[in-house]
Amino acid sequence: MTALWELIYHPLTIPFVQRAILAALATGIVCALLSCFLVLKGWSLMGDAISHAVLPGIVLAYLAGIPLIIGAFTSGLFCSVATGYIKENSRIKEDTVMGIVFSGMFAFGLVLFSKVETSQHLNHILFGSVLGTSYQELIQIIAIASIVSILVIIKRRDLMLYCFDAVQAKVVGLPVKLLHYGLLSILALTIVGSLKAAGVILVIAMLIAPGITAFLLTKRFEKMLVIAVIVSAFSTVTGTLISFHLDASTSACIVILQAFIFVMAQFYRVYVNHKVRH
Repeated sequence: MTALWELIYHPLTIPFVQRAILAALATGIVCALLSCFLVLKGWSLMGDAISHAVLPGIVLAYLAGIPLIIGAFTSGLFCSVATGYIKENSRIKEDTVMGIVFSGMFAFGLVLFSKVETSQHLNHILFGSVLGTSYQELIQIIAIASIVSILVIIKRRDLMLYCFDAVQAKVVGLPVKLLHYGLLSILALTIVGSLKAAGVILVIAMLIAPGITAFLLTKRFEKMLVIAVIVSAFSTVTGTLISFHLDASTSACIVILQAFIFVMAQFYRVYVNHKVRH
């Protein structure tokens, strides 16, 4: 027991690990909240599209000498708006449009990155580098997470109805278009804030796994939000500590834990259903 406590306590005394845990926790909580709406809406691929689309914005922001977060957010928002515009003005299905748009923008970003001399390491952008989080980056991550979390919690009922049934939301007088693009903007901002912790590639898992796990365990949306946050908080903190001891990718450890918890939840759901039938 003492050895286990030492494994947990020792990393918590190191400043860069403390910053990493706080950054991962803030990222995990906001991703968990948003994941419930994405699961309800069926927007898993949209999160994937925006996360890949931020890469050219990061490179262009670096070239322009402006904060990378501005370029990433602008690029992600452009991707989501462009996807919606093409879908509304063509016969192509939304998933097909997203596949083309995010693949094209990601490829464009890779070409730009390969041609530009930059101090940014591609692996850090693709897979995150939460253990290297600076104090300024931590403040930025917490600020983004706080803004998005407050907005989601305040508008959770409107967003829930829109995600569950957009037609019904329109009938009762909700501003459906505003909710649509507002959710996309929040999603883009969340992805930008999560890049340090999860990177472009693995952020989509943090945006889906907590929500789908909670969806398996409850039928009440309010309870679903709470379960998703608990799952995400546990996996982000534990995954960060594990990655420190193994000297492994933090984002990968977090995602593996979330995937494991999802599998356990699925087994539990199958067991409960089997018990109910018999």
